[in-house]
Amino acid sequence: MDLSEFTIRPDPANPKLTERVSGLDQDGRPVEASVTVERPLTLYLNGQEIVTMMTIADYPDYLAVGYLLNQNMLKRDDRITGIDYDEEIDTVVVRTERATNYEQKLKKKTLTSGCAQGTAFGDVMETFESVRLNPDARLKTSWIYALSKKINLTPSLYLEAGAIHGCVLCQDDRPLVYMEDVGRHNAVDKVAGYMHLHGVPAHDKIFYTTGRLTSEMVIKTVQMGIPILISRSGFTAWGVELGRQANLTMVGRAKGKRFLALAGTDRLDFDADPASVGDEGGRHQRKGSRDDE
Repeated sequence: MDLSEFTIRPDPANPKLTERVSGLDQDGRPVEASVTVERPLTLYLNGQEIVTMMTIADYPDYLAVGYLLNQNMLKRDDRITGIDYDEEIDTVVVRTERATNYEQKLKKKTLTSGCAQGTAFGDVMETFESVRLNPDARLKTSWIYALSKKINLTPSLYLEAGAIHGCVLCQDDRPLVYMEDVGRHNAVDKVAGYMHLHGVPAHDKIFYTTGRLTSEMVIKTVQMGIPILISRSGFTAWGVELGRQANLTMVGRAKGKRFLALAGTDRLDFDADPASVGDEGGRHQRKGSRDDE
């Protein structure tokens, strides 16, 4: 599938995603600010309630499918017979040809470091350990710089209102699918759902995130079969350990001319001179990418 740049990108002009709220600034003057709107979304798999998550609910179908895939509740070869979203009652139902019953599994879920509703189940690691990422994938350093610039200059909810995470599916130096949400795991799941429903191959893709490179982020990237993970933010020790175990290329603190690679470094091609890369403007510096992260 030949995807052009930004098949999907944020829509900060969508009136459902932000609200104007009045308040006072540091000098006590009245101000109005844009704030991100979050709402509950309850996910059902066939007739069973799975989870209620807080989300901006812009792509509930992708979020639902991606969540179920990343929790191993939906198998890659499952036939989806329908996805029904009811905005009035904030509910999305995914229907499959295969009968499902996850009552026992739901009792054993474990909270992860992801904001909002991140969870992982015990058998997720079994799937993680069976994945073999493409050893021939390459990452040119010029692509890192190009992606960072394109993504950071793209109009987004982050620039409009903040309080949000972004994840972008990329190929070479092209950003393809840019999702945002109040929880970084939600943004990941939206990308996973998009890839599954549109048959997008993963072996030659790059996953870019504004969030930290935690164990959860590494596990989900590997489950999607994507061999390269880039972040503006830093790493956790377990995230790096899992990345090395899976042969996932992990690049963090990618900001301006700087980055740090801690796993899968054999895929890197140093084809760009960092001295030729400009620094980021202050407006595009995200909190999560600063040195004290």
